[in-house]
Amino acid sequence: MYELVVLSGKGGTGKTSLVGAFSALAQGKVLCDADVDAADLHLLLTPRKILRHDFRAGHKAVIDSQRCTGCGECVERCRFGAVSGRFVVDGLQCEGCGVCVHFCPAGAIDFPENLCGEWYISETRFGPMVHARLGIAEENSGKLVSLVRKEARHMAEDMGLQGILTDGPPGIGCPVIASLGGASAVLIVAEPTVSGLHDLDRVARLARHFQVPVSVCVNKADLHGETARAIEGLCRERGYDFAGHLPFDPAFTRAQVEGKTIIEDDDGPGRRAVTEVWEHLRKSLQGA
Repeated sequence: MYELVVLSGKGGTGKTSLVGAFSALAQGKVLCDADVDAADLHLLLTPRKILRHDFRAGHKAVIDSQRCTGCGECVERCRFGAVSGRFVVDGLQCEGCGVCVHFCPAGAIDFPENLCGEWYISETRFGPMVHARLGIAEENSGKLVSLVRKEARHMAEDMGLQGILTDGPPGIGCPVIASLGGASAVLIVAEPTVSGLHDLDRVARLARHFQVPVSVCVNKADLHGETARAIEGLCRERGYDFAGHLPFDPAFTRAQVEGKTIIEDDDGPGRRAVTEVWEHLRKSLQGA
């Protein structure tokens, strides 16, 4: 079984459009949206939710007014200013450290697990999908990424499917690190700009650190051919697999507006380029 994770140095580079297109081209796979902070693969694939689960992680202190003696120990101990003079915990200020719980002489502070969001198992027109929604201003996105990836792997094993296509988060932070461990390969989608070149190098170095093979493609490559060629040169220099160039094609946006992938909507240069990139990746994954 393989897992291909599609990443980018920043948002908006086109990785979700690519994952959607790959899902239309691939056979025998599970889809996974690991960009839990801003999931949008569902906009292309319109999944039908079959199962919904709560996601709980971290803790928040809650003071029980019936048990509280008003000693003020919690106010004095809290370093985040989360406890008011009326002995009420501000949920946004509370960091879940548990100091107030430990030192409360009356045992008046509860420490329940925090409800952070939801995760789902769904059906799409291209196969099963695992995805999630993190709550507004909630933390533990890395833990939720690990959870949806684990469930996607279990689903692929149970159904006897050969692969997982994962739409990963942008950047190089905790959610990206959580999306890399155990992956078969990473495709980094880069833009032909100076910042795009820099972002690509950061993500590729991170993947190399976790010993995950790196492939790269340049989206909208014809908008600045010189930088696109520089990215390809960097890949040769660093030993990254270069999967190809994708043109700027309005068909991508037209397909998105219609809730489709470019594979379903068009037969132009964008679709042909995406198909070539997928065939390149498919051969690499088969040999992994």
